[in-house]
Amino acid sequence: MTQANNPLHGIKLETIVTELVEKYGWEELASRINIMCFKENPSVKSSLKFLRKTPWARDKVEYLYLKANKLPLPPPKDDSRRAAAKPQFAAKKSTAEGAETPTKPVNADIWGNG
Repeated sequence: MTQANNPLHGIKLETIVTELVEKYGWEELASRINIMCFKENPSVKSSLKFLRKTPWARDKVEYLYLKANKLPLPPPKDDSRRAAAKPQFAAKKSTAEGAETPTKPVNADIWGNG
């Protein structure tokens, strides 16, 4: 497998975090990426430990690094796990013929999906 098209190839996660901290500082980094390891007693070591275990957070950090350094951004990921974890519940109405037709999802007016 080749890494020719991967702009992060050969760049350590530690380098990414260190450069972002130098550029933005912990406070600005925490406001850009809302994760606790950047807010509560931040350090490179604790951030690396968290980011290595948490793929979604690492993706956000890597994306910010690419954007900050004007490197090519990756295409959007197909996150089928997220879609599977959030089933769409829809209320159903019965028509006179007995067939059920779906209506707006529950609480659509609250979440702006209506």
